[in-house]
Amino acid sequence: MTRPAAPAPARRAAGRAASDLRGAGRLAVDAVLGLTDLVENLHHNILRVPAPLGAVSEQPTSGLTGLVYRSIRGVTRLAGGTLDALLGQLQRLLDTPEALPSSAQREALVAALNGVLGDHLAASGNPLATPMTLRHEGRALPLAPAALAAALPQARPRVLLLLHGLCMHPGQWQRNGFDLGKTLAAQADATLLHLHYNSGLHVSENGRALADRLHALQQAWPLPLQDIVVVAHSMGGLLVRSALHQATARGDDWPRRVRGIAFLGTPHHGAPLERGGHWIDRLLGASPYTAAFARLGRLRSAGITDLRHGSLLEADWAGTDRFAHGRDTRAVVPLPAGVDCLALAGALTRPDAALSSKLVGDGLVPVDSALGRHAQRLRCLDFEPDRQCVLSGVGHLELMGHAEVQACLQRWLTALTAPAAPAAPAAQAPA
Repeated sequence: MTRPAAPAPARRAAGRAASDLRGAGRLAVDAVLGLTDLVENLHHNILRVPAPLGAVSEQPTSGLTGLVYRSIRGVTRLAGGTLDALLGQLQRLLDTPEALPSSAQREALVAALNGVLGDHLAASGNPLATPMTLRHEGRALPLAPAALAAALPQARPRVLLLLHGLCMHPGQWQRNGFDLGKTLAAQADATLLHLHYNSGLHVSENGRALADRLHALQQAWPLPLQDIVVVAHSMGGLLVRSALHQATARGDDWPRRVRGIAFLGTPHHGAPLERGGHWIDRLLGASPYTAAFARLGRLRSAGITDLRHGSLLEADWAGTDRFAHGRDTRAVVPLPAGVDCLALAGALTRPDAALSSKLVGDGLVPVDSALGRHAQRLRCLDFEPDRQCVLSGVGHLELMGHAEVQACLQRWLTALTAPAAPAAPAAQAPA
């Protein structure tokens, strides 16, 4: 007797689970290989009996010891390849669509994993790597004209685009039962879109991909696209600045549609935590006995290391060792011309306290960095005085839905989207 086929939602859920298992299996193999390299390097340096601050060797072990380590790697790759092939067949049998919405718990876990290891996931072809998509109501949008019109029958001439930050996903804009995006979209009479992306990739790479998608979106929008308004949290602010700079340089038309950008806790000039990680790398690498452990710190993604100074462009990191590059040599990228830019910063201590401005800020991003201030005048971002706001007692994640943030954004949107006042009639010359 033939068993009845499983319902489509069950098949999709099973297929998603098979894809996740396949990705996790590849990651586990990568972890074992990486740990084997670390142990072998540590073993080799100890056998050399160097001075505590002597030269570090990256050479593998030799002889019988080297054979043991090579055998471990060979068996791991064989087992991993077999497991990957089996899970790949299972995934194909279950026919999983890529755009299937998934649980909030899975989204949060995969988003965090992409933030920390996203460049490795993408480079290794891991199924857990997040592809960049523009989303509406949780589903990825097709960027072909007919398909987009079918997906958005109520499209408006204005788009409100929300960009999440490092290790996050679009669903996290909904906080404590409140959806900031829907509230603002209703006020602005705009179609709400979210960007979903792999935050572990370089900001410049994601910026170029966002520029490509917004170019395609403009071409495919069901009616003439008049305005784009962006609300960006944390790394998302760096992403939109990078996208605008690259798109303008290549002559795209969509940047002229960008009416305003609100930056919520964006590390325009970097974040202290990544700079601290850079110094830990240097300390661990100073001794042959600890150098192997410095590799653990070097696992962090390209997206994270871009947060050391707030790098936006490929020229900021190309041709350098991103873990050893300590000085701020970024190209100067000003705020986009003709765009109304708002900067919101959180401050867990008093906004006028020196420690808050230079280090604490919202817990991750200092106030000065969020407001675009820099010791070098050339690097300062020229936010208008009435377009800067410091919110006391508001942490980094709270910026995505705090009541004060909502009120500030609504006032900004009201001014941004108000119809222009008619020009005053010319004065009549006396008879």
